[in-house]
Amino acid sequence: MQVSEIIIKDTVMVAGVPMMNGCRALEGYTADTDATIVTRILDAGGTISGKSTNENLCFSGSSFTTGKGPVLNPHDPTRSAGGSSSGSAVLVATGEVDMAIGGDQGGSIRLPAAWSGIVGLKPTFGLVPYTGAMGLDGSIDHLGPMAKTVQDCALLLEVIAGYDNGLDPRQPTNIAVPEYSKEIQVDRLDGIKVGLLKEGFGFPESDPRVDEAVRNAVRKLESVGAEVVDVSIPLHYESGHIWNCIGITSKFTGTRHTGGFGSGYNGFYPTSLITTAGMAFRSQTNDFDPSIKASIMLGDYMQSHYYGKYYAKAQNLRRLLRDAYDQTFEKCDVIAMPTIPFLPTKLPKDGCSIKEYMQSNKCMGANIADDDLTGYPALTMNVDYQCNLPIGIHISGRPFEDLQVMKVAWMVERLHQL
Repeated sequence: MQVSEIIIKDTVMVAGVPMMNGCRALEGYTADTDATIVTRILDAGGTISGKSTNENLCFSGSSFTTGKGPVLNPHDPTRSAGGSSSGSAVLVATGEVDMAIGGDQGGSIRLPAAWSGIVGLKPTFGLVPYTGAMGLDGSIDHLGPMAKTVQDCALLLEVIAGYDNGLDPRQPTNIAVPEYSKEIQVDRLDGIKVGLLKEGFGFPESDPRVDEAVRNAVRKLESVGAEVVDVSIPLHYESGHIWNCIGITSKFTGTRHTGGFGSGYNGFYPTSLITTAGMAFRSQTNDFDPSIKASIMLGDYMQSHYYGKYYAKAQNLRRLLRDAYDQTFEKCDVIAMPTIPFLPTKLPKDGCSIKEYMQSNKCMGANIADDDLTGYPALTMNVDYQCNLPIGIHISGRPFEDLQVMKVAWMVERLHQL
């Protein structure tokens, strides 16, 4: 890490540095402590170059809702870069920094990594401490590395992963952190089964060129010993609905009432940020993006009419989804599909209708909600281009088998470079 320049997503506290989480309601707040991962990066010799902008309170999969203006796709400035870790992805893709920290509750590392053409890893839930970062819901909050190569992603994960002495109670106490950057470097994948998820392909909105590019990338793995098998998880089609019941309710209860930090857990609470956010979110709601306003109103409706029933039902359904993945992982070691089933979309024009604005915000998440709900590791990386626009492959694995996911990604990367 001695020569690495790293950018930090603006949901993560860096002492003495302003922080606004993409929302003008928080503008003027300065963090008074470092998040655990910031301390670990500095202790490892990394250089923190600054903070990267992100979508308004992290509630968009596109890149035009941040309070400072749209983030442009590095391959075509008329198109979305993906979100919500949009700034982190673009700064890595353009070479401004070596690596970045992103956050992922509903795909926010993997979506911008895919559309910006870089590598992004959502680690296993709890592997990386969330201490000192602003969240959405404590059961789906993740922080992870973003970089141009799988090896750089692995190197940054080595530094930020590990137990945080109880400050993040979601972590198991026995986390082992291998030398990911060395152990991913394999020559073959003999004995590894790669599952192609049937439900991850062929959506009505899918681009056939994207589907074919991902299938081709997986087929190449057979040349280095991997076995490719077809797998099916029908509940994959419902994961977006399950996530919405959790995410939208949490946007109302968590963001509006607890500043995005929740309650009821025995861990670290950043009191200055909680106070600032709590006051701002009650008095400056006009600074919210329209998608935030809509989500808070819907969350309020769901809470006042159904008393948390659908949040609870969605949390229960997560177990069924996790069981379905566990059964599938008895047939394969990793699962592959397109990260986003189509190419980067055009940014909406100024003055567009609310309907078009909202559709542009949330249209790209068909394949990525599962792994936030299961908590299992998932990585995206570029495998091809069409019309100079990147295509990402999504690789997920069993819990705490982040190393296995990165080994497969490392080989995909090597074969893609040949």
